[in-house]
Amino acid sequence: MTRHAVLYQAAALCLAYPDDEFGARLPLLREAAPAGLHGFLEYATAAEPRELAAHYVQVFDFKNRHSLYLSWWREGDTRRRGMALVRFKEVYREHGMEFSGEELPDFLPAVLEFSAHAGPVLLEEHRSGLELLRIALADHGTPYASVVEAVCATLPGPSPKDRAEALALARSGPPREDVGLQPFALIGEPTS
Repeated sequence: MTRHAVLYQAAALCLAYPDDEFGARLPLLREAAPAGLHGFLEYATAAEPRELAAHYVQVFDFKNRHSLYLSWWREGDTRRRGMALVRFKEVYREHGMEFSGEELPDFLPAVLEFSAHAGPVLLEEHRSGLELLRIALADHGTPYASVVEAVCATLPGPSPKDRAEALALARSGPPREDVGLQPFALIGEPTS
């Protein structure tokens, strides 16, 4: 196990949808989690389960600016994202694991669980996206920001390249692509 394995495993649980199983694990999480997660865990303990679930949905399910899918931050909704997802699966296999989750392989809780066992290789590759997510969550004012902040604090750096890449992405957003729409013209528009 890596030096930060407990934090990654606990953060994976904190960033997954807060179902009944999460509620049952809260006492153990509060006991075992590193200090960086205590603020979030206090919030989660004090919140009513429905309130916590509603907040999760409001934060993560309605805005791509809070996307928990790491490849989205670099590739957006483009064809290149498919290859990025293949890369995640390849890294899992290289470490003797097969991804079989219901979510995509770049889902941050899945990547954190993998990182608890194999180290932060994927977190480091997607550091700029993690930083953008951290900034977006902090700007939103959600306690989930402290979870991502604790994860970012375990990674080397930030190196100037990562920070510059994160800032460039923050200014321009992820790439967009209108796949397959080039050969079509609007009605009444001349085709050339």
